[in-house]
Amino acid sequence: MIMKETILQKANDMFLTLGFKSVTMDDIANEMSISKKTIYQHFANKNELVEASTTSLFITISEGIDEICTLGHNSIEEIFIIRQFLMKHLNNETASPFFQLQKFFPHTFSALRQKQFEKMHGCMMTSIEKGVKAGLYRNDIDIDFASRIYFTGLSGIKDTDIFPDTHNINAITRQFLEYHVRAISTESGLKELKKALTKY
Repeated sequence: MIMKETILQKANDMFLTLGFKSVTMDDIANEMSISKKTIYQHFANKNELVEASTTSLFITISEGIDEICTLGHNSIEEIFIIRQFLMKHLNNETASPFFQLQKFFPHTFSALRQKQFEKMHGCMMTSIEKGVKAGLYRNDIDIDFASRIYFTGLSGIKDTDIFPDTHNINAITRQFLEYHVRAISTESGLKELKKALTKY
């Protein structure tokens, strides 16, 4: 099991850096100084490895987000902390690896996107409700709608046809978070947003 986990970790790192299509089983074997046969003892083919990789990443990120949500930050600061966490664990979340995943492994991409939506929608619903109760977000907003728009926006800014400058995804994501928070904030919320933008 240790070798399987080691292969998976190395594959994760390489997929996120170079892309799910670009990295071959030979590349992983060479990088680890093992035979390709060793990889195939644990993963039947590349599709299985890619699926295991995305599942592993999803679990790691979900657990990290859950932990952040228990720390007691206000809802605005919380989403900026989650953003930092995601950037760290997704190698600054360049669009290319996930574009390759969508294009060359559509079934895995579709399953991952559904899991991402369910996780993010639930977390954002809770976050917005907390923000409304704290007076940071307006109490007249449609929370379900705002949560779905948030997910749609975060997904949309990775579309290279619409946002070709995706090498600067960090800055684009920050702009989107500011746009999202301003749309639903009260005056108190805008003050907290200003603090968050300065801090993060």
